[in-house]
Amino acid sequence: MIDLHPVTLERDGIRLEPMTTAHADGVAAAAADGELWNLWYTSVPEPAGVAKYIADALAGQQNGTMLPWVVRDLSSGIIIGSTRYHDIMVASDRVEIGYTWYGASWQRTRVNTVCKLLLFSHAFDTIRCKVVGLRTDNFNFASQRAIEALGAKKDGVIRHHMTRRDGTTRDTVIYSVLATEWRDVGRHLELRLARRRAPGPS
Repeated sequence: MIDLHPVTLERDGIRLEPMTTAHADGVAAAAADGELWNLWYTSVPEPAGVAKYIADALAGQQNGTMLPWVVRDLSSGIIIGSTRYHDIMVASDRVEIGYTWYGASWQRTRVNTVCKLLLFSHAFDTIRCKVVGLRTDNFNFASQRAIEALGAKKDGVIRHHMTRRDGTTRDTVIYSVLATEWRDVGRHLELRLARRRAPGPS
């Protein structure tokens, strides 16, 4: 059975720090990079909603269903986004990775690959999960492409599943990676990161 507690994860110039209320200004600044809250199909908080966003994440941590992080770029020292484990099912050795977003300046860079390597590795190699799930809005096509590029398998679509921030109801696209698939997925992500590090176009 998995045992989850806040932990700092770090590699390749990126640090995942356990989220606290002290991160509020940094989270707000990261979300303001591109005014990400205007994307109606995401969960990115607007400035006035950052305190509640963090409070809800920490409440989920307290009740054992979430483990939230902020994403920090070590070269600049700034917070550039957020991610978390959520819908944690201890008895089933399952976590989901979600609530993931990065400031516009950091999208389509190595950051998502690094973060997913950290989160998958911690889930499979450290806490011994049997499966890691990922989910996204049916209209968040960029997120679907990014998840599929990781090597996750599409499990299906849950129709009329969740309420968005604007009150509309979304379909949810569900993906997963099994522990038995992690070795190949990890190799794929390491190769992808190596290509990002190489000089020239990435």
